[in-house]
Formats: sequence, C-alpha cells, structure tokens
Amino acid sequence: MIITIVAALVALVLSLLFGVVYLDFLKKKVYTQPVLEDAPETHAKKNGTPTTGGAMIVLAIIVASIIALPMEQVTTPQAFLILLTLFFFTLTGFQDDMQKITKNQNKGLSPKGKLFLQFTIALLPTLYLFMNKMTLVSILGFNLDLSWFYPIFSIFVITGASNAVNLTDGLDGLASSNCVVAFACCAIIALLGGNADIAIICAATAGACLGFLYFNKHPAQVFMGDTGSLALGGLLGTVAVMGKFELYLPFLAVIFIIETLSVMIQVSSFKLTGKRIFKMSPIHHHFELCNWSEVKIVKVFSIITLIFSALGVAIYWITKTGLI
Repeated sequence: MIITIVAALVALVLSLLFGVVYLDFLKKKVYTQPVLEDAPETHAKKNGTPTTGGAMIVLAIIVASIIALPMEQVTTPQAFLILLTLFFFTLTGFQDDMQKITKNQNKGLSPKGKLFLQFTIALLPTLYLFMNKMTLVSILGFNLDLSWFYPIFSIFVITGASNAVNLTDGLDGLASSNCVVAFACCAIIALLGGNADIAIICAATAGACLGFLYFNKHPAQVFMGDTGSLALGGLLGTVAVMGKFELYLPFLAVIFIIETLSVMIQVSSFKLTGKRIFKMSPIHHHFELCNWSEVKIVKVFSIITLIFSALGVAIYWITKTGLI
C-alpha cells in the first residue's frame, strides 16, 4: 500500500519535471497539432498548441514503475508485459501524431492501419493470459470461463479502451482528468485483488496524469495527442484483463464508453435516417454547442467517472469479502 502511494507521488513529480523540459522542446520544434475542421468554432484558438505531450506521461509511468516495483519485490513477468504493451501503444500513437504534424493536417494513420497495430499489440497480454489458462471472467460472484473465445474478448477490451480514450481526448483536461480517477480506482481494485504489481503501475499512471493535468488544464499548454490517448486507453484495457477485473471496466471507464457510444449512435442514426441525434459527436462537443464551457464539461464528466468508479470499487470489494 505504501509503495503504491510512493509510485503515484514519484510519477506526479516526474510528470511535472518532464513537462517543463518537454514543453520547451515541443515549442522549439514546433510540434503542433492542427484542429479538426469540423470542430466547434471555439477550438480555432487551439491551433498551434504543442502535441505529443503523452510522451511525458508514459515516461513518468515507466520510470516510477521501475523504481517502485523492486521496492515492493513484485518485478513480475506480467508487470513487464504491461509496461511493454504501454510502450508499443505509445509508439503507435506517436507515429500517428507525427504524420499529422508533418502533413499539417488532422489525419494520421489510416483507420485500418491503426486498428491493425492496436490488434497486434493487444495480442501480447492476450496470449500471455490464454497460454496461462487465465480465461475466466467474473463479476458479483458469477464466473464464466470463455476458453477459446477469451482472446477475442480480450483484444476487444484492450483495443476498445484504447480507441475510447482517444475519442474522449477532445477538450482541455478531459481525458487526463478522467484517467486520474479511473486509474486510481484500478489501483485500489488491483490491491484488493492481490495484484500489487498492477496496483503500482495504475497508481503511477494516476500520478503521471495528475501531473500532466497541470499543463493540460484549460487553456491547455500542451495536448497529450494520440501518443498519450492511445497509450492510456490501451493501458487501461490491459490492466483490466491482466488484473482479471475486465467486467468492472464499464464502471471505471463509464465516460470513455459514453463518448464512444455517442459516436456510434450518431453515425448509425445519420446513415439510417439522415438525422443526427446529437448536435455533434463525441458527446462532449454536443454539450459545447449547448453553451457548456470546457471547464464545466470536464468537471461534470470527471464527477460522473468518480461516482461510477467508486461504485465499481465498492462492488468489487463486497464481492471479494464474500458479502454477496
């Protein structure tokens, strides 16, 4: 427990320190991300904001984890695999960001190309779990062995989480603030489940995201870019499957899921009826066009994540203690 808190604090400090240096580097290199053409008009002023800030989040996570894991004597193969998966998701996101920067447009990797890379990376933890026969999923005391169907389920969870956080990263501080809450609660669940290694990585992630939020809060000095959003989402899905709390992810990632569903509903409605359900999707843009400020949206969405994540932790704890 103490080392888990240490990991969060170390990552927080490192994220703040890396942020000062990296932000200066990004400004000198002019690594800026063009704003989407169909984004709300208020986003025009965001043009020229440095991107790829997710790199400093990931670096803080990895360094803090490398420091804390040996202190707790839990330098396990699954911890290494989780960090390796995070690293590869970061590379994919960075490649996507760099294409946007060099082309000076908000189009990076092709959707199919990006999805292929995400599937491939998700295979790393999936194969580890499948080969070790860790194919059981459970919630509220109900257990189900997915057996040969587990790889499909696991890849869907990891890839889906990666894309969900990516879709949420559209307002200053929105993805980072919700990640702070989600990963903090992941750390608690991991501790309750006896996975101290996963708890340390999750706590480090929460701390790193909190440090990044200092630079990313409105008005943002830097965006995390796909470098951060794809990596954090992939990490969220990975820790859930490795920690065997996959079915609790809807509680922890409620906003990320709502954001994704809003896009799916919007696209389906327009294709089927020619009408849009929301003024704009993802849903945070809908609220913007309803005259909600970015700060208000971030606060409300973060509170929703906190409520549902706390509920998920409570249900997990009650189940673990055998009260139900």
